[in-house]
Amino acid sequence: MSFDSDTPEDPHDIAVDWVLRKKEGPLTRKEQAALDAWLAADTAHAAAFREAEGLSAEFAALSVRRPAKQAPVRRRGRPVMAGAAAAMALALLLGDLSIPFVADYSTGAGETRRVTLADGSHVELGARSAITLHFTPARRRLTLLRGEAWFDVAPDASRPFVVEAAGGSATALGTSFDVALDENGARVTVTEHSVSVASGGAEVVAREGQETSFLRGSSASAPAGANVAKLTAWRRGRLIVEDEALGDVLAMLGRYRHGVVYCLRREICARRVTGVYRTDDPTQALADIETALGLSAYRLSNYLILLHE
Repeated sequence: MSFDSDTPEDPHDIAVDWVLRKKEGPLTRKEQAALDAWLAADTAHAAAFREAEGLSAEFAALSVRRPAKQAPVRRRGRPVMAGAAAAMALALLLGDLSIPFVADYSTGAGETRRVTLADGSHVELGARSAITLHFTPARRRLTLLRGEAWFDVAPDASRPFVVEAAGGSATALGTSFDVALDENGARVTVTEHSVSVASGGAEVVAREGQETSFLRGSSASAPAGANVAKLTAWRRGRLIVEDEALGDVLAMLGRYRHGVVYCLRREICARRVTGVYRTDDPTQALADIETALGLSAYRLSNYLILLHE
């Protein structure tokens, strides 16, 4: 199945697509013009859009509570699934929408960004990433709010360069290094010199070619040799996967595309994936994975794809 099929004609699906796209960040002028034209074309479009925005507001208000268990949805065709598509997509995509507003620098889906800081240090932000700066005359401190970033630190012995992430910190010891967040903690990969990593009341020093990771509130693991080329391949527009769970791979690809890819059964997301994929073409990456694992995809909207056998 192609992941690039035409936009569905159902106005409810199109409305969900637009609402979710707006959740990702401000629309471009071209996108806003397209939305305005679509809304003006038919009163049903405007009604569907208002309904989708209402669902979005409801999910935002209830985000701290688990939804009531729903009865199984019978597969009787697209009309039955349309409401489920809207609800599931909105529930899965409504994250911390405040991050772009509190971050000093951020990126969206599929976007990378290189920033030169006031001290001459360089930061390269991966897709869906964000940092805040807290520079003072005595200390250079940053916080990685989400995603992943590579830091090339300008020497200044009088002002330590510290990156905070997931309750821990990485202090540069004259170096360049990568910090990546996941659901439970962070990973630090050293590409040059060394980094002091503190977490859970303990501290370790990772040297060039090593990595360490930590769960929030726990001590960092002992530094070990790392495949630096693999872990920093995102800087070269590649995603290198070696015997990793499909669920983890989908999470990685989710940083490069709008929407959600969901496994209908847990066993599907547990399957192992190996491959090299272009981050500028996540659609093809999904198609390649689907073929390699013998899976099929059911596309409920532009923003929600269900993988099944």
